[in-house]
Amino acid sequence: MLTILYTLIVVILLLGATIFVHELGHFLVARWCGLVVDTFSIGFGQALWKRKVGDVTYKIGWIPFGGYVALPQMDPTHSNTATADKEIRQLPHAAPWKKILVAIAGGTGNIIFAFLLAWIIYLVGKPSAPEERNCVIGYIDTNSAAYASGLRIGDEITAINNEHIGNWNELFLRAALTHYAQVQVRAATGDSRKLEIPVVKGAINIPHIEGIGPQNFCNVVSVIPGSSAAKAGIRSGDRVIEIAGQKLMSREHMIAVVNSHCNEEVGAAVLRDGHRVELRVKPIYDATIGRARIGIQFPNALFDMDYDQIVHPKPMAQISEHAAYVFRVLKALTTPGEMRGAAEGLGGPVMVLWMFWWAVKRGIMIALWFTCFFNVNLAVLNLLPIPILDGGHVVFALWEMITRRPLHAKVANVIMNFFLYLILIAAVVLLYRDYIRMIHPLFKHAAIETNAPAVNSNAPAR
Repeated sequence: MLTILYTLIVVILLLGATIFVHELGHFLVARWCGLVVDTFSIGFGQALWKRKVGDVTYKIGWIPFGGYVALPQMDPTHSNTATADKEIRQLPHAAPWKKILVAIAGGTGNIIFAFLLAWIIYLVGKPSAPEERNCVIGYIDTNSAAYASGLRIGDEITAINNEHIGNWNELFLRAALTHYAQVQVRAATGDSRKLEIPVVKGAINIPHIEGIGPQNFCNVVSVIPGSSAAKAGIRSGDRVIEIAGQKLMSREHMIAVVNSHCNEEVGAAVLRDGHRVELRVKPIYDATIGRARIGIQFPNALFDMDYDQIVHPKPMAQISEHAAYVFRVLKALTTPGEMRGAAEGLGGPVMVLWMFWWAVKRGIMIALWFTCFFNVNLAVLNLLPIPILDGGHVVFALWEMITRRPLHAKVANVIMNFFLYLILIAAVVLLYRDYIRMIHPLFKHAAIETNAPAVNSNAPAR
């Protein structure tokens, strides 16, 4: 319970800080430019807390997905120049350049915050797992199209459709944007070859290369008393590195190797306190799971990544990597051949909360890294030239600078309402998609997912 409470508090703080710095950017620059500020709000909807200081109302809304600074002189429809009793206020006209500065200040706040987080990550260090540094195949289903195409355990994917691949995140992104992947592969021997592998939709409807998994470690969390692993001398804290002469590339790989030597006593090697220890173990068939096992438990693969290094990526490199990812997705959304895949991969508020939760569960430095990425993402998306977003205000201000007069209020109102409805529809679609992907399966397939070795690695190794 305390762990859940801690995770929830950290998620709220990180998401709240992201929203706060964005709105603070608008607020500070608006004040500096002499604009009228009516409200500074973190969150939308009815206020959980509200206080008026001078002419500004500060509040916290109960809907946490965003915030706003009410700036009546920034409103192209002029609807915010009315007071609560509908009396029209005569406010001084704000120069277009001031509007532009205020509009971009929110995203600037997020970028400054992202750089601050990037510097912390650089100085302290971030845990890093093999899958973040390479795209080595740690497991492959022998019944998959990838296996039939010639992909094997130990191979490293270096490119998809001539686009460089440096880690598994890049692989997931590139695969989601295509229907058939031409994969450049480098074998453990150094030889390179090209394979044609089909891309299919997965359990959450995102295209991917089916039947493959990243390299990870067979770290032993606990050993079942009386099991063959216990009899062999395997201990909690060991890392199983070899079974039956095969170097293990992943937990899934170990499960397959164990099952292939059912009721055979085979050699095993574990890494214990930095030293290799040779053992003998006999996989035993377990009718309850329909395969052989030795009786050990792995960490939870969802939240306990196999971090084996502490890396110190330079701040600018972090920001550049995050921005490149966002711009790649935006490019895909405007590219006919990739548009559908990119749209299907988008997530909504539930996905955002889940990702924050996932990051916090994996450690505070991972949480800061994801918050840095999210701030860069938010800054870029908010500056898109779409009405009701910050970039839309920039467009309206540029129109005023060029034509020497603001856009007619009625025209601006039609444009704003049109895009407001579009974004509301998009939000509903994304919420529904998040429900179908992330919430509905918890109820419909809970038993299946609990028993799936690739998803739930707390189950005894087979």
